[in-house]
Amino acid sequence: MSESGTQLFARLEARRCLKDVEPRLFADDGGPDRGEVVEVYGPEGTGKTELLYHLLCRCVLPEAAGGLEVDVVFVDTDYSLDMFRLASVLDSRLNAGGSAGSDDAVLRLCLSRLLVVRCSSSSQLLLTLHFLETTLSSRPRAALLLIDSISAFYWSDRSEGGASVAKQEEKLSRCSELLGRLLRDYRITIFATCHPIRRGSNGPPSSSEADRSHLCRAWQRLVTHRLVCSRQEAQHNPANGDEGSGEQRNWQVFTVHCSSWTGTKGSRVSSFRVTDGGVEFIWTPRPPPDLSAVL
Repeated sequence: MSESGTQLFARLEARRCLKDVEPRLFADDGGPDRGEVVEVYGPEGTGKTELLYHLLCRCVLPEAAGGLEVDVVFVDTDYSLDMFRLASVLDSRLNAGGSAGSDDAVLRLCLSRLLVVRCSSSSQLLLTLHFLETTLSSRPRAALLLIDSISAFYWSDRSEGGASVAKQEEKLSRCSELLGRLLRDYRITIFATCHPIRRGSNGPPSSSEADRSHLCRAWQRLVTHRLVCSRQEAQHNPANGDEGSGEQRNWQVFTVHCSSWTGTKGSRVSSFRVTDGGVEFIWTPRPPPDLSAVL
């Protein structure tokens, strides 16, 4: 397949690195680099889509409001993207950033950096990924691809594939091959949510469960970072530390276990809650070192 000179320069141009997209999620060596994939894994109701909103806003916001000013492609296979919610979070972040957050023109500019594509089958997802090659060629500022979720068609593909495992995994394997080509040729970063097969408990998953993936090996080979999301029991938190103000409420807290297979292969655990303004990370003090073991 031939390409024009414009497409060649767009493909070879260094896109924005997203290692600093959210330092509170990843280990000390930073987040995903160009050409890397983050799988956001967890049962329904563990904050995965809200986490994608948070990352999306960080990317499309102007630098004056703490953003990265890059284009984002959102592939919605679960039909879970709520544009009203996204616009509300963006507006809140603009106001908090001290820029002209209430100006509709600024909000529209942020949303212009977002391309949304919806798919209702694996076949549509395959066509979408083919289409994205042209999109990335024409949008050199596109640096992030979000997929919510990569496992949406798991059961329908299994049903269509019959008794053959190869047939069951054929479409997702082809999608993974196309994603691998986009990663190699355009050096984008991918975040994709993934649902577990069996409905588990809401508590933190065990290490063996967190390392297990039910998707095909072609997809597993692409993943370089994994965020395992879980839901904690609701915590009673006084607003602004004033217990007598009447502003107390029960916050639902979510935990993210991050594992990386690149760089220093670090891991990290962080917590957040979802507010009207989006994801709000909760600082958890680290325990002091055990000096008695040294002495």
